[in-house]
Amino acid sequence: MQPRFFITFISQLFFCQIIFGQVFSFTTQENGQDIQHRILMDDEYYVETQFTTKPNQFIKTIGGFYHKKGNDLMVALEFNSNFSNDSIKHIEINDQDRWKEISKTNLPLQGKWLMAGRVNGNQERRRDTNRPRKTMKILVDGFFQWIAYNTESFSFHGTGGGSYTATDGTYTETIDYFSRDNNKVGILLEFEYVKNGMDWHHQGFSSKGDPLHEIWTYRIP
Repeated sequence: MQPRFFITFISQLFFCQIIFGQVFSFTTQENGQDIQHRILMDDEYYVETQFTTKPNQFIKTIGGFYHKKGNDLMVALEFNSNFSNDSIKHIEINDQDRWKEISKTNLPLQGKWLMAGRVNGNQERRRDTNRPRKTMKILVDGFFQWIAYNTESFSFHGTGGGSYTATDGTYTETIDYFSRDNNKVGILLEFEYVKNGMDWHHQGFSSKGDPLHEIWTYRIP
């Protein structure tokens, strides 16, 4: 079997599978303010984000690979938006009894994706997805979140998330939280998307109204 054929075969087989994922939510209170906790997770990765809706305000986000220890989840963080204040790189999750599942449905593009480059004109400009500075987008059961971060320095560069749909080549995001500009909450963004092997081409306009054509590649692991 030729290497190129083998890679194509594996990628086609992979995208025919249903990727496990679940989305949960719970609410806590701090100083009389309701804080929404949204959790996106698959069988190896955990992301939790805190935000408020009255007013719309991003609070924090954490995420990384996890393993189970009894009923607990042990998470080795890749990012922590509050790292400069708390220096936390590992967490233990044991409050699942208050989680409420809010998963919608398994949609196209479900999984974890890394920003792999952009297209300017007809020219692709790729980036090394193995470098510490990453932008990852995780899509689980109708919800999405992107995070820009550095796995070595733990510097945090922004995040945004909400709900999404993907139908007949049209990908739509509705923003529920955005660390860079709380005023963007509620905005609906529509893009064209095409999957090409392990790549996802994402074309449209950013939340600032700038044209973009991004290339995302599926993250393994």
